Amino acid sequence: MGFQPLHDRILVRRLEEDEKTAGGIIIPDTAKEKPSEGEIVAAGSGAKAEDGKITPLDVKVGDRVLFSKYGGTEVNIDGEELLIMRESDVLGILTTKAKAKKAA
Repeated sequence: MGFQPLHDRILVRRLEEDEKTAGGIIIPDTAKEKPSEGEIVAAGSGAKAEDGKITPLDVKVGDRVLFSKYGGTEVNIDGEELLIMRESDVLGILTTKAKAKKAA
């Protein structure tokens, strides 16, 4: 991919949610909300402080994250719809335990 976010920005790929509920009801595309979970595809070098020092980001490429519902700007890069957002729009990083619970 030919894109590198600057400073404290990250590039996120939305992860699609299930098309069925736990009870087996199929959710049509028109009724689905956009997911607020994604995977970080690229990350900037970090936020620049007033004194010029760079504070590294807490997230890294490959992390699964939850982000605010209206956070980020949608862009189309190489035919794929992605989000560019600041690290501050990320609510948290999903750990392996959280992933396992969701799968169960």
